[in-house]
Amino acid sequence: MNTIYEGKTKTVLSDDVTGERYLFFKDDATGKDGVFDPGANTVGGSVSGKGETGLVISGYFFDLLEKNGVPTHCLGVDLERRLMKVRGVTVPKLEFVLRYYTAGSMCRRFSLESGIPFDPPYTEVTLKDDDMGDPLISERLCLMKDLLKPGEYEKALNLLIKTGDVLRTELNRLGLTLIDFKVEFGFDENRNICVADEITPDIWRVRDEAGNIPNQIDCAGLILKKIGGKQ
Repeated sequence: MNTIYEGKTKTVLSDDVTGERYLFFKDDATGKDGVFDPGANTVGGSVSGKGETGLVISGYFFDLLEKNGVPTHCLGVDLERRLMKVRGVTVPKLEFVLRYYTAGSMCRRFSLESGIPFDPPYTEVTLKDDDMGDPLISERLCLMKDLLKPGEYEKALNLLIKTGDVLRTELNRLGLTLIDFKVEFGFDENRNICVADEITPDIWRVRDEAGNIPNQIDCAGLILKKIGGKQ
């Protein structure tokens, strides 16, 4: 296996012989000073078993998205090797954010109280750049920087909303209220779009039935119990 890209919580790999691509799910979690936070841009620590749990949950939600007409890059899960086989897609350095309630950085940036509902949900696109603090980016700048082609910004936002509908419904069924989430999109050689990267508690904030917002480690444990995944 060749390492294509080393991320905070995953490694992108390519098979030397077949050229097939895989994601290896690490035990690392984002956060700061030992406090886990899915919105952080740094690794806050490691938890044994997190990678396998994330792989189980990601496979579950990617399968759910596919069944609901949302294309993804997931081609299968290998728990023994902690790998997800994925389509070869080009992933622009962008993150697409959907907010159902105010929270996190939005509250800090705009002096808003947390928990204010959005109807319809609020969309944002950020440039994936840790050094710059993942700044917001417009469609015009995406085109100027050749990150997207004409029409793809709107297409991605439409797919973001559809993705949110599926995730929100399922998480609600599991007793969790989706506050916000972020995803990455990939494009194949024909510029067909799909949800890429991962679908785990690393990408969202949720509120449980007691009104608490669990970190990504505790949230993963709650979900794993409810979907009957391997522990």
